[in-house]
Amino acid sequence: MGVRDTRRTRRVLVVLLAAALALIAFGYSDSNSPLLRNVRHFSGSAFGGAEHVASSVAGFFTGKDGGSAQVRQLQAQVAQLRAQLSAEGLSKADYQELHQLLALAGAGQYRIVAASVIAIGQGYQQTVTLDAGSAEGVRTEETVLNGQGLVGQVTAVTAHTCTVLLASDSSSVVGVALAPSGQLGWVTGPGSTTATGGLLQLQVLDTFAQITVGEAMVTSASVHDQPFVPGVPVGTIAKVVNKAGSLTPLALVRPYVDFTALGVVGIVIAPPAQSPGFSVLPPIPHPLPAVTVTVTAKPSPSPQPGG
Repeated sequence: MGVRDTRRTRRVLVVLLAAALALIAFGYSDSNSPLLRNVRHFSGSAFGGAEHVASSVAGFFTGKDGGSAQVRQLQAQVAQLRAQLSAEGLSKADYQELHQLLALAGAGQYRIVAASVIAIGQGYQQTVTLDAGSAEGVRTEETVLNGQGLVGQVTAVTAHTCTVLLASDSSSVVGVALAPSGQLGWVTGPGSTTATGGLLQLQVLDTFAQITVGEAMVTSASVHDQPFVPGVPVGTIAKVVNKAGSLTPLALVRPYVDFTALGVVGIVIAPPAQSPGFSVLPPIPHPLPAVTVTVTAKPSPSPQPGG
């Protein structure tokens, strides 16, 4: 088996395992939820070479008889898939990345194809190559994300690979909406991590907009949702900048994604029916209340007479 076949086998196995676990967890009680539909579609559409297993998983919901037998069957399949995954040598890091990707895609109702980074661009632009292409339904001008947020956009496609321009590239321009105000603007990539420490640069449309450190933002929809679908987490404001000659507020944005450590990603091949808005943003951590500790010095004992 070649390298390409091994990667594809690992992808099929891990997605089927994730789908089986998700279906067991959801059960009959919520078989029409958006996340369940996303997971079921994800396991069936992204990897066409395993339709018979995916069908048996999906059949858990279509059967008319009791569910206990199907649950036991799925649990047996999960055990088998775990053994196969172990044999395939899937790393814990890849499994965790895929788990987070499925969670974000389900929350945003994004129809995705999973892929792995197989090469890094050597030119002036910051690009990566993924092991998924037109044969998997990938096209140019599609959004790429991972379990943390926006990665970039597809710029070129072959039968089994595609090139992604990272959002950190200086030529990348991404429309964003700030939460919770809804202020619109755009971020550009630094191009070099030495200039701004890898921070994106934000400019908003409203001259009088009030922006503050810690504000989060997501992608605002592009025309026909290309190249960016709405609601993908982008980052948080790290610093507000007052630049001479600027008519609108400027800020530096710390992206959610670490562009130097990309592994498993998802290519959005179909946008959500409705914009997820800010619902996919991670919860903002609240600082712990300050604790004041007062220390009272104990008076030293008085010397005793004749001591």
